[in-house]
Amino acid sequence: MAVDFGGSGGYTDRLVNAIRFDGEWQDMANLLVTGSIGIDSVDTPHGSRRDCIGGSAVYFALAASKLNPVRLVGTVGDDCPPRFFEVLKAHNIDAGGLEVRKGSRTFRWHGRYSEDMNSRETLEVHLNVLAEKGPTIPEAFRDSEYVFLANNDPALQLEFLDQVRNPRLVVFDTMDLWISQHRERLMKVFARTDGVVLNDSESRMLTGKSNILTAAIEISRMGPKYVVIKKGEHGVVLYTRDGLLVLPAFLTEHVVDPTGAGDSFAGGLMGYLASRDATVDDADAWRKGLVYATVVASFTVESFSVEGLTGLDNGSIEGRLRAFERIIQP
Repeated sequence: MAVDFGGSGGYTDRLVNAIRFDGEWQDMANLLVTGSIGIDSVDTPHGSRRDCIGGSAVYFALAASKLNPVRLVGTVGDDCPPRFFEVLKAHNIDAGGLEVRKGSRTFRWHGRYSEDMNSRETLEVHLNVLAEKGPTIPEAFRDSEYVFLANNDPALQLEFLDQVRNPRLVVFDTMDLWISQHRERLMKVFARTDGVVLNDSESRMLTGKSNILTAAIEISRMGPKYVVIKKGEHGVVLYTRDGLLVLPAFLTEHVVDPTGAGDSFAGGLMGYLASRDATVDDADAWRKGLVYATVVASFTVESFSVEGLTGLDNGSIEGRLRAFERIIQP
């Protein structure tokens, strides 16, 4: 499997044209994300931020909304700052599935990154509302064609799948906790989804295989046709039963806060797939989506919290797509 660049500028011109949107939002595919909305505090070698907007669903939705409107389902407590909702409203995100629970507290996370930014330590975490019953997908959202199940308990992911009627494409994320403690339930999620996005350490933990290709092949046998394995600053691998694509990361000098980069990557990928009306058999859309996702995620790490996404415009994305082509074109 390869990305056909078709000569200098050819591939990027086609991808740039694909991300330009001239139609009406209401005519586009329905993209649904379920996941966390949180209040983050973060310390990095470049500074600190307290009580900023975070959560997997938020990063995903902001990245995806550059190409396609997003329906968001999640829960927060009544302590959630009103400015969080304003961020969502300003970026083509329908928060009709966001439940504000009276008497509950919003998920909170406080982390600290190492000097080289390649590892982080969780200093404090309060699940709060995330430890309660999961949200219900509104009736108006149940016809969603594209569904992303952000990192969550596999039992909740299965409940969400039971609530959507006939999705065209379902992709999910997971983590080491669910792999080690809820493997049986997790395997049911694998069997019911078309794609999975996880990192290299999770792929090794899931399969017991140290070779990333061997791990990807084994994961595909669990159900998903598309296996995306992120390798951080070393790029990403896309495995399908038809072939393999390996892309480098888009390296930037200004890594300020890596929080949410993986969720932004998933949002960029799913936003592209939804905007192209991609089917489960459209491997070419996945390859192009991977390029787009890599570029969008690179903006996330350059600022704290979601600042790298909220101010992002198509002109900046186009410029970085062209720069990325120069990096990976032979």
